[in-house]
Amino acid sequence: MIKLSIYTTLGCHLCAQLEALVTTLANQPVDLRRIEISEDDALVERYGVRIPVLLDEQGEELDRGFDLARLSQWLEQRGWLDEAALAALTNPPAPTPPVGAHQRNGRRFLG
Repeated sequence: MIKLSIYTTLGCHLCAQLEALVTTLANQPVDLRRIEISEDDALVERYGVRIPVLLDEQGEELDRGFDLARLSQWLEQRGWLDEAALAALTNPPAPTPPVGAHQRNGRRFLG
């Protein structure tokens, strides 16, 4: 199991995005400990404009982890990246036309 911490605050949409990406891209279950920065002036000073910040058990931090390239590289360096999940996010399958759809004069019709 991967044990990580995330410096966050209430209502941080980027933090929620990072949490979803981490659980999607990790090749094993993730135990994510949330550290609320608003309750500690020192944490607000240090992380206030940097959140979300991801932290591994060795104390290595990742700023801007919601950036897919940065997060996938960080996970890969630790042996935690699920390559298939990354491929699915970066190369989604082409959309298939609805059943019964046809084109006429450049317009698509259902039926």
